[in-house]
Amino acid sequence: MTSRIDDARTVRSGEELDADALLAFFRENAPELVGELEIRQFPGGASNLTYLLKVDGREYVLRRPPFGSNVKSAHDMGREYEVLRRLQGKFPYAPRPLVHCTDESVIGAEFYVMERIQGLIIRRDLPKGMDLPPEKAQRLCESLLDVQAELHTIDIDAAGMRDFGKPRGYIERQVKGWNDRFRKAKTDDVPDCEPLMAWLEEKMPADTGREAIIHNDYKLDNVLLDPDDPTRIIGVLDWEMATLGDPVMDFGCSMAYWVQADDPEPLRRIRMAPTHLDGMLTRKEMVARYQEKTGIEVSDFDYYYVFGMFRLAVIAQQIYKRYVEGKTQDERFAAFGIFVQILNGACEQVIDKSKL
Repeated sequence: MTSRIDDARTVRSGEELDADALLAFFRENAPELVGELEIRQFPGGASNLTYLLKVDGREYVLRRPPFGSNVKSAHDMGREYEVLRRLQGKFPYAPRPLVHCTDESVIGAEFYVMERIQGLIIRRDLPKGMDLPPEKAQRLCESLLDVQAELHTIDIDAAGMRDFGKPRGYIERQVKGWNDRFRKAKTDDVPDCEPLMAWLEEKMPADTGREAIIHNDYKLDNVLLDPDDPTRIIGVLDWEMATLGDPVMDFGCSMAYWVQADDPEPLRRIRMAPTHLDGMLTRKEMVARYQEKTGIEVSDFDYYYVFGMFRLAVIAQQIYKRYVEGKTQDERFAAFGIFVQILNGACEQVIDKSKL
């Protein structure tokens, strides 16, 4: 089973950390992290960078923003650290945070360190040697949905998170904010997405009054699975965009990653998880289960699904612009302009068929 654990690798060129500076900071602020330090890097993630710290045989995870990014709201290490701290004892899938550093002189950026949960992460395809028969695939989908529903039904006040966001007006702020981000990040070789952005503003639902703690990037490769039972979730990662907001927006953003077997070929080509396999629930089935588990009616799913895909296009475009401008050397990002084209086309297809 250990071969299926998400393994850290040699740190990518240009993304190294200063081990001596880290140890000096740990001596003053986190004695648990003092010892012989080895640093490696996890391969996943197109946004924040994630490193494995081995300290005298113990394992921890360090998170920092990407090099060259100036979109601070999308890489808020302090927010992620504070969310994890407040969720301790309220949401059993949140890793334990250890220390948060705001002094950018230490490694060149703000960062935080948390415990490492040893678990399996499924990315685009199943790990080599892993079998997921249809009944287990279905159970994995149900578990993924149920954990998100559990988060959405946490008592905000009991978790001490009432000051963590402003649910009122959340949908409008998100739509206008992501529209603005796309316009600022656009390059000449991608669609201008103006018709899509106009549709999102025109069809925007009235303020629903719904409020919940939302993850804002909840997807299959942001959860850790039990290596001995890959249908069971043991951890949820990447909390830097968590806030208070409309839970259906969060669900719609999760479903934007959900590429199923009968989706158009271009969308299947850029899928980020094996959600097309036999037994995996369809988006329609996921919507039905979400309604059952939360008691929230989602009759206007098309809107939230389109918003979710557009938001992915914006994130891809922000990363692509950094690549075009030479602010990142990661060759994975060279194709992100094509992702924007495909996602824009997928949004247009949903809009053409929508009854909204």
